[in-house]
Amino acid sequence: MIAYGYRLLLALSVLCLPAAMQAQDAGGQEYSREGADTCFACHDDQAMLAIFRTPHAVPSDPNSPFGHGQLQCEACHGPSGDHAGRVRRGQERPPNIAFGSESDTPIDVQNGMCMGCHSSDAGVSWHGNAHDTNEVACADCHTSHAEADPVMMTATQPAVCFDCHAEQRGQTLKPFGHPIRQGEMDCGSCHSTHGGTTESNLARMTLNDTCFQCHAEQRGPLLWEHAPVVEDCSNCHDPHGSNHPGMLTLRAPMLCQGCHSQIGHPSVANDATGLPSGAPSQLLLDRNCMSCHTQVHGSNHPSGSTLMR
Repeated sequence: MIAYGYRLLLALSVLCLPAAMQAQDAGGQEYSREGADTCFACHDDQAMLAIFRTPHAVPSDPNSPFGHGQLQCEACHGPSGDHAGRVRRGQERPPNIAFGSESDTPIDVQNGMCMGCHSSDAGVSWHGNAHDTNEVACADCHTSHAEADPVMMTATQPAVCFDCHAEQRGQTLKPFGHPIRQGEMDCGSCHSTHGGTTESNLARMTLNDTCFQCHAEQRGPLLWEHAPVVEDCSNCHDPHGSNHPGMLTLRAPMLCQGCHSQIGHPSVANDATGLPSGAPSQLLLDRNCMSCHTQVHGSNHPSGSTLMR
């Protein structure tokens, strides 16, 4: 029944084949005579046929490769008349445009075919960004024949990104982190995957603005501000995952003491001369600065200058 449905779609699309399909393109390359029927005579596995469950193969959509007057498979893979023709035994079949990291087709040619339709999706920031500079092909991330493109789905997108970003994969496996492994957010929640003008392709102008998309309660304005918080959330937090509660870069009090000296703190006892005795209180050793300074992100309390209320 499924195979019959595919053949019906092919029959409908063949009726709409443009005359150019039986001619040549500007470069002298010949198109196949029967369009996708020619291709699926060999490429008839389920992975290829799954394209009929995607937006790329909607006959009623004039912008789809299988839409009225379009070139079907050759809209993306280029003229394939020579590729589909007969070859002598032992002779290599002439290649057409193929996609993916294992393809011999140059990356700029691959991406150029995609950008012919998806330039507005990628945006102007794609050109010159880290992915473009490192010659990442669209097909390295996107699976155009899949019914559900993994990189477009929250639950499966991180696995696609982690194929290259192995360091971030390791960080997300730490005990404390964002709910990425649980499928509740993906890399695109914080990063513009097609590029941007911000550091690390962040979704917003700054790291703090990106964090405030979810953590609006930390945005402020606050009467008493904690300087590191206003400056950059990553001063205290590791956004991809941490071994410490709250995704902290260090456990308190070590983290706090990176900026705040113990000298002069009420919990440090003074000797007879009024100088610190060098024996810090157990409040600093065994507990946590946040046992007292609970409002570490800032306070609006009139008496909250020390972030204790």
